[in-house]
Amino acid sequence: MLKLKRILLIAPSEMTHTPAFERAHALACATGALLHVVAFDYVQALAVAGLLDHDAMAQAREGYLQVHRHWLEQQARFFRCGGLQVSSEVVWAKSSLTNLLEYVNDFHPDLVIKDTHYVPALDRAFHRPLDWRLLRECPTHLHLVTSARNPKPLKILAAIDLSHLEELTQGLNDRIVDLASTLAASCGAELHLLNVCRWSEISDALMSVPTGSLDDSFRDAIEDTQQEAFDVLAERYCVKDAHRHLLTGIPHKVIGLFAQQHAFDMVVLGTVYHQAPERFIGDTAESLLNRAPCSLMIVKPLRSSG
Repeated sequence: MLKLKRILLIAPSEMTHTPAFERAHALACATGALLHVVAFDYVQALAVAGLLDHDAMAQAREGYLQVHRHWLEQQARFFRCGGLQVSSEVVWAKSSLTNLLEYVNDFHPDLVIKDTHYVPALDRAFHRPLDWRLLRECPTHLHLVTSARNPKPLKILAAIDLSHLEELTQGLNDRIVDLASTLAASCGAELHLLNVCRWSEISDALMSVPTGSLDDSFRDAIEDTQQEAFDVLAERYCVKDAHRHLLTGIPHKVIGLFAQQHAFDMVVLGTVYHQAPERFIGDTAESLLNRAPCSLMIVKPLRSSG
């Protein structure tokens, strides 16, 4: 079973206590992981003023950051009351993808937690939002928090994708259920397993077709194969029969509706690139990002050691 040892919470630049704080605290308490909180803060006006008077800007910047450090340390001190290992840092830098990824790569967390922010479709058409880019490029598991109605999750849904050959996803389904099972066991939460049947992998090509276009015998064989793989995973992680769900439809729509109807606190699902940068298996997570009825836990495949 997966062991979470280091959790990184990316706090907002505003000094506000958000749902991600609540979830990070709850998961650190449940798993016993070390929790590190980082906030990126950058005031353009101070940076511009520094062009005129460097010393004065440096003093003003330090005074500004000290206020933020004090506030963040107060949050950390509160968390430590429960016996947690908690540290905090405020970084003078823009909350850009480059800066976030550099920090993540330096810290080597097992899990990154961040509040997610809704971005209107029109805005998404002109630029790629930070959460969307983090979903693709964060090297470790990423938890995007929408709310903390239950800071310690009570119901967790592991959404797997059995429509692709396992070697294409680098064992991703197993890692999804492993992480979901670890969190469920740590939090005392219900664990449910869901697979949405619609696509089938044919031969060795990276090509998926609607199962409805296949002849009955071929479609039945594919469904039997997926059922067998589903049962193996469910048995391996001791998922109760009543908590096993096989549905059909468009994956992101089915997952979103199912999670909403059954009041899940967290959906655990995966993403993985394959070969070309734009070839993305598991893009259901992207489709869910701005429609998620609950928080998303994005699982990444094992990184190659080469």
